[in-house]
Order: sequence, then structure tokens, then C-alpha cells
Amino acid sequence: QVQLVETGGGLVQAGGSLRLSCAASGRTFSTYTMGWFRQAPGKERKFVAGISYNGGSTLYADSVKGRFTISRDNAKNTVSLQMNSLKPEDTAVYFCAARHFPAIITTPSYFGSWGQGTQVTVSS
Repeated sequence: QVQLVETGGGLVQAGGSLRLSCAASGRTFSTYTMGWFRQAPGKERKFVAGISYNGGSTLYADSVKGRFTISRDNAKNTVSLQMNSLKPEDTAVYFCAARHFPAIITTPSYFGSWGQGTQVTVSS
């Protein structure tokens, strides 16, 4: 398993941008499928975006398609989420997650490693 640490959350006005980063430990990061999830207060954790082990495939939730971009740098053991045109409904704690299988899955329970989360707040 990998250890994950997210950074980059904060408070931003609607229409603004934020970039989240997730740093992973371990020498096998390039073999993991990575995902970003978010959880708003009182709601279940939901899939935001995923990227395959080599960055060749990505998947996005409909709610963020065209506004968010996931990317990874296997040389630096990092995965990032660029968030543009942010909306108040994007407010949540954002989590980075890893799974040691090739398919991009949108169900949280299929991910074995999780970061501690970073808060994103979008004001109207």
C-alpha cells in the first residue's frame, strides 16, 4: 500500500480555481490507479476523477467534466486535480485514493489507500 498526503485546499470564490496535489510514498506508485473523491457534510463520499497507472486514461464525474483535470507525475509520485470554474456545490473535503488494479473504478470501497483529506470551500 501507499501512503497519501493531500495539499492545496482552501477558500475560493465561485468561478475561481484551485489545484490539489497528492503525494504518495513508495516506489510502486506508477503501478496504482489513482482517484479523487469528495465528501460534503452529511453526504456520502463521491467519485470526482480517476487516472490510470500510466496516465493514459482518465474518467470524470459528470458534475466536474470540462472544469476539472486530473493528472499524474510518476517520476515525482504525485497526482493532481486542477479545479477551474468552481461552484459552491463543489464545497467538500477532497480525498486522494489509490488502488492496485488497472481499472478506474468510481466506488470508494474498491480503493485500498486513502489520504486524510483537504477542505475545499467555494463561496458564492
